[in-house]
Amino acid sequence: MGTEQSPPYGAYAAIMAVFGGGLVAAGALARALDRDPHKYTALDLVTLALATYKTARTLSRDEVTSFLREPFVEGHAHEGGEQPVETGGMRQAIGELVTCSRCVGTWVAAGMGATQIVAPRFGRLLTWTLGAAGLNDFLQAGFAALTNKSNELEERAG
Repeated sequence: MGTEQSPPYGAYAAIMAVFGGGLVAAGALARALDRDPHKYTALDLVTLALATYKTARTLSRDEVTSFLREPFVEGHAHEGGEQPVETGGMRQAIGELVTCSRCVGTWVAAGMGATQIVAPRFGRLLTWTLGAAGLNDFLQAGFAALTNKSNELEERAG
C-alpha cells in the first residue's frame, strides 16, 4: 500500500506570492507612469477574455508550447492532456499550473491586463491579436459543426 503524497502547499503559496507581487508591482508601475485603467471599455474586457482563452489553451494544450510544459509533466509533452510530475514540490505545482488552461488563464489575464495598462500600445496590439485568434477558434469550430450537421441532414435526405 503506497503512501499518498500531500499537495505541495509551500510551492502553491510561493506561486501565489509571485502572482500577487506581480500585480502589486504592475499597479505601482502604472501609478508611477500615471496610467489610468478606468479608460478601458467592455469591448476591451471581451477582447481580453478572448485573448486569455486563446493564450491559455495554447500554453496548456498546443504542441508548439510543449517545450514549456516538458520539464513539469510525466513522460513526453506533446498535444496537451499531460499529467504533472508528482514531486511534491515546485515542479509539481508549476506542472499543475501549466497543464490547466483555467489555472494558467488567470496568469495570462493578469499579464495581458497589466501590459495593456503599463505598455498600452504593445498591450493593445498583443491582446487584440490574440483576441482575434481566439474568436477565430470559435468561428472555425462553429463552421465545422454547421458543416457536419449539414452533411448529416443531406445524408438522411438522400
